[in-house]
Amino acid sequence: MRVSKEKAAENRVALLRAASQLFRQRGIDGVGVAEVAKAAGLTHGALYAHFPSKEALVAEAFWYGFERNLAEARAAAPDRRPSFEEHLADIFSSEARDRLETGCPMTASASEIARQGSDVSARFAGAFAEVVAMLEKSLEEELPPARRRRLAVAAVAAQIGAIAVSRAVAKADPALADEVLKSTRKTISAACTAETSGRQHQSAGQR
Repeated sequence: MRVSKEKAAENRVALLRAASQLFRQRGIDGVGVAEVAKAAGLTHGALYAHFPSKEALVAEAFWYGFERNLAEARAAAPDRRPSFEEHLADIFSSEARDRLETGCPMTASASEIARQGSDVSARFAGAFAEVVAMLEKSLEEELPPARRRRLAVAAVAAQIGAIAVSRAVAKADPALADEVLKSTRKTISAACTAETSGRQHQSAGQR
């Protein structure tokens, strides 16, 4: 039976939602397309009507989860731009670590991305660039572009690594899991303070 365009669009979203959560929760390689279809309440054939391959599904599901999280973050502060320190508090929080199936797709899937195809890699690169750009904007008034870029790239890369390590040790050593997040955040924050202070001293010396 032929479905309407509206129903087809609903089915696609249901598949992306299910895949996005399952891939983050159990890993890309740990979930089959049949499981995604079942979780979405659809058939295996219905999934392939929307996505020609698992790689296509992975790429789109990754981006779906990332965009939803980014939209939620922006909606939380619609009238102002969060500071760099506020961003750090968010991305290195225990909440970010513990929200596996609805958290950042980059932190959930980073270790698997290199084994996927170019489309998935491109989506990861795009998400990384988006978050870097967001952090760069929070530093616009404090540092020149090259320094903003360096700090933002380091912060996002550190977030992905710190969240992965914190999750890996959380069951065996919760205190260490928290320490990883706090130590990494403080190190990035200290680097920002040092960059900003150096900039201010340089400006003062030029006057």
